[in-house]
Amino acid sequence: MADHATPRERPAAGTARAAVILAGVKTEDAQTEDAQTEDANTVLFHTDGRTGVVTLNRPRALNALTHPMVIRIDEALAAWADDPAVHQVLIRGAGERGLCAGGDIRAIHDDAKAGNTASAGFWRDEYRLNARIARYPKPYVALMDGITMGGGVGVSAHGSVRIVTERSRVAMPETGIGFVPDVGGTYLLGRAPGELGTHLALTGTAVGAADALLCGLADHFVPADRLPELTAALAGAPAHEVLPRYAAAPGPGELADRRGWIDRCYAAATVEEIVERLLGQGEPAAKEAAGTILAKSPTALKVTLAALRRAAGLGPLERVLAQEFRVSCNALGAPDLVEGIRAQVVDKDRSPRWSPATLAEVTGADVECFFAPLGEDRELRLPPPPEDLSRG
Repeated sequence: MADHATPRERPAAGTARAAVILAGVKTEDAQTEDAQTEDANTVLFHTDGRTGVVTLNRPRALNALTHPMVIRIDEALAAWADDPAVHQVLIRGAGERGLCAGGDIRAIHDDAKAGNTASAGFWRDEYRLNARIARYPKPYVALMDGITMGGGVGVSAHGSVRIVTERSRVAMPETGIGFVPDVGGTYLLGRAPGELGTHLALTGTAVGAADALLCGLADHFVPADRLPELTAALAGAPAHEVLPRYAAAPGPGELADRRGWIDRCYAAATVEEIVERLLGQGEPAAKEAAGTILAKSPTALKVTLAALRRAAGLGPLERVLAQEFRVSCNALGAPDLVEGIRAQVVDKDRSPRWSPATLAEVTGADVECFFAPLGEDRELRLPPPPEDLSRG
């Protein structure tokens, strides 16, 4: 099976396909780019002084991740971890539009529709990369400039030094395509203050710099026009020495003033009650959030809420990634993932026909199917985090 092959043998889930981003953005010339660009050039590596630099290099495709890109990033990080000449790592996106807007969901659509396993193989390697980033032994600096969504969050927000700018738009928008936040998204959002993470997970809302900082998705704000200076300075000094010269206060966000109704509404036990509370708040923003939620996949919404609540009790990231892998793989056999991508990027009618069509029709048994074990030989196995090593 593809997801048991070695990384070199696994199929390239995103190769030579139109790059379709989890946020629902279609890059019209991405297919041409894929056809003309060798896999070796889609992610670039070099050392600049004491810093190892990773550049996601598919700017016309908003630097969307492919399977070969994930494998090569993981290999580079493994090598740099043992290289005494490399003191820290920097990841950035080519072009002016963003770090990374996610993955090639058209490839996932085709894979799921055909009943294949390439997506499972891609996710296995991607989640392993996410775990490596979270436990990286050297400073891992992520420039989350511009669009940083889905898989882009996975290669940045688990890092130790996460930088946003006034152009940053950070999101986990998976419920809009019948999917559930992954790449450690339920771990990250589950640790946000109050119920902010639940709000972002269910609505798929993209946040700017101030709100990314508030939610714990980023650490520092640096004006976009100072990123070249910051990057040059990192070549000669560690991030903790350099950042004070460039970090600044971000502009105002939106979520801090909305914490009251967000915490009250999203603390409810079910998605139906969350929507009911939102509609009853008398706040235009709360009503808008309710409308946004009701446009998403009812099944994905309920599975997302369950995944977030369960993630809170799982402990380390590795355990949450194992849960997300189960949910993601089980989603391949469910109707809403294929239908959501069809509506967003295949037919582009923006009118998904969810199944079931309403929240009331999604049963507890339907939700539990997404958390069902995959079988001993198919589960995601990750090395235990340092705090778990003594437990065997």
